[in-house]
Amino acid sequence: MSHPEIIRSFRFSTRDLPERARARAIHELRERGIVPLEPLRGLTPRVQLTKWLLPGLGVLSGSFCGLRQAKSTRGGPEANDDLFLGVNLAGQSHVCQGTREVTIGEGDGVLLCDVAGPFTIFRPTPVHFIGLRVPRRALAPLVRDLGGPQLRLVRRETSGLKLLTSYLGGVTDGAALASPEVGGLVAAHLHDLMALSVGATREASEAAETRGVRAARLRSIKSDILTHLEDDSLTVSAVAARHSVTPRYVHKLFGADGATYTQFVLLERLDRAYRLLRDSRMATHRISSIAYEVGFGDLSYFNRAFRRRYGATPSDIRHRRAAT
Repeated sequence: MSHPEIIRSFRFSTRDLPERARARAIHELRERGIVPLEPLRGLTPRVQLTKWLLPGLGVLSGSFCGLRQAKSTRGGPEANDDLFLGVNLAGQSHVCQGTREVTIGEGDGVLLCDVAGPFTIFRPTPVHFIGLRVPRRALAPLVRDLGGPQLRLVRRETSGLKLLTSYLGGVTDGAALASPEVGGLVAAHLHDLMALSVGATREASEAAETRGVRAARLRSIKSDILTHLEDDSLTVSAVAARHSVTPRYVHKLFGADGATYTQFVLLERLDRAYRLLRDSRMATHRISSIAYEVGFGDLSYFNRAFRRRYGATPSDIRHRRAAT
């Protein structure tokens, strides 16, 4: 039985479509709530996207190439008082609305508004992006001035945009949107981070520090830990310094999440070691080599911690894999 609140809406890709069929398939995406897409003359259009619908928020993630995306407010299903925040994770786009034009590069964002008039986004070369669509009424109480220029370039150096991009990178893997309850929490965090990106009120900034900002920083720090897991000097001080926060702040983030920093690192290292021991491609690697590879500097400690975690020794796990 499906839940009335949809979390993941759909996926679409032109990868397996013949070139002659792509224009029509891309045009039909308009019926799925995507801002209309049109192939650019002389270029082969390529699209790969996933769309999520969260409570009060739409998220679009993917890549475009050889296309222009044009939004009109002259009636039709797309005539809404919505705000759009697009972020280029890679590549470059050119955006026009009225007499204003901006170019957004890698890491930059752009804020657009329906009621300010039609807008067009040109993507002749490959662009990997994430786009957010939110009703103005949801964001207006959080932002200082939504009555100013509606086409706004948000520079990559903007701290709120950095946090937003990092947070989105973690939640759009799908696992973080496993239920409507989680989806609602993610949407609230994204509202906070969008407001910080384009100019939050003082009250909204203070509230975001205990909601969206903490969630984004924790997700970013966890991602950093996983990237450097093999480093046996992965201290909380080193991680805190990379994220320009204090070690005490990092400890508070993990404490509010229900585990300590040390517990998180230990469990992630053990889980990675477990996966490697179960991997037939690692069968010729010594267990000690695997322990050191995932960041353990003390083999005895690794063996004790592993047995507490899995109720079996590393050798037992390897032999079970070999027996299956």
